[in-house]
Amino acid sequence: MVMMTFTVEEALRYAKESAIEQWVHNFLNSAGNNKPFSDGLKLQKRYWTGPFEIRLDRLTRCCGPEPEMKYYIAPESWEKEIKTFCTLIQEGWDMPPLIVEHIDGQLIVNDGNHRLEAMIRMKIQTGWVIVWNSHVQQEIHHFIAQ
Repeated sequence: MVMMTFTVEEALRYAKESAIEQWVHNFLNSAGNNKPFSDGLKLQKRYWTGPFEIRLDRLTRCCGPEPEMKYYIAPESWEKEIKTFCTLIQEGWDMPPLIVEHIDGQLIVNDGNHRLEAMIRMKIQTGWVIVWNSHVQQEIHHFIAQ
């Protein structure tokens, strides 16, 4: 069994081999600790793009302590995770790309909401994403960081 690192570099290698979906499921079922999301993605054909670098202000969270979030997380738990991720980033962590859904012209973060918030708080402008869609992938080049 090959030991995976779940870094951008590794995701780029998988993408080059047309295996980015495999990388996503390997990540979600191990280090990403999000098996329910992986299982949901497998319910129908998905179309994948990336990883590529994007301006973080183009992304929308679906998870957090705000009452309107699709997936609400209690503020204490949210802040604890954000603090952990900020520390990891400061220590030079090569974090995995965020997993993002492209729907109705928006990019919704489905996995990586804590990482996104930590990067924003640390004034990081861009980050790596893997984008999925349930239909043929729409044009997304205008989202890529310039």
